[in-house]
Amino acid sequence: MTITIKTAEEIDKMRVAGKLAAEVLEMIAPHVVAGISTEELDQICHDYIVDVQQAIPAPLNYRGFPKSICTSINQQICHGIPSEKKLKNGDIVNIDITVIKDGYHGDTSKMFCIGDVSPHAKRLVDITRECLFLGIAEVKPSARLGDIGHAIQKHAENNRYSIVREFCGHGIGKKFHEDPHVMHFGKRGEGEILEPGMIFTIEPMLNQGKRHMKILADGWTAVTKDRSLSAQWEHTILVTDTGYEILTLRQEEL
Repeated sequence: MTITIKTAEEIDKMRVAGKLAAEVLEMIAPHVVAGISTEELDQICHDYIVDVQQAIPAPLNYRGFPKSICTSINQQICHGIPSEKKLKNGDIVNIDITVIKDGYHGDTSKMFCIGDVSPHAKRLVDITRECLFLGIAEVKPSARLGDIGHAIQKHAENNRYSIVREFCGHGIGKKFHEDPHVMHFGKRGEGEILEPGMIFTIEPMLNQGKRHMKILADGWTAVTKDRSLSAQWEHTILVTDTGYEILTLRQEEL
């Protein structure tokens, strides 16, 4: 495993990229309503990233991915491709944004609840977000990656949700995906030791039913095998000398 420790200059660039990614989610929020298609959301985000931020939408053409954002609705776990499908009342949707600015990536995602969402869907969304922040709270020098996974797994399973194991958080910087792999399950005290200057994403995916998934014929969209609801939240995290800094924090989270 080759984990790159970022320099002060690289960290500054990552802060900029992270802030831009967060701002895309803030910008798109008022548009995420019943009746809009995910393709329209993709176009709005694309235009904002390119024209306003003068940045690059990282997913576009990444390993052949055809759109600028990922939109994953209800039983879709991640990597949903924006389409003509319109959001409807009661849907939950994850919007995943990655931007490249000056050669560095910022990566974040957020769940949106459309109109009147059922209590059980809202609970899944809320517990998944709690898992993200419990994982983040474990980040500090000399902690281990397993500490993050353990905190997430414990809270998820205590609330009777399963964790998707095929996807994980990842190092990030000049490359979209770098070492280390950040699992959302694990044992405390195991895994790589965290050091100041590491930057990686934490992005737990929780299912209401079983953890098993399959990839649709489009080659990208991951869905729950049992058609149960799935939720995901994501932030890009810097390990600091004393703990952590969330590089993709939104105004609503301050």
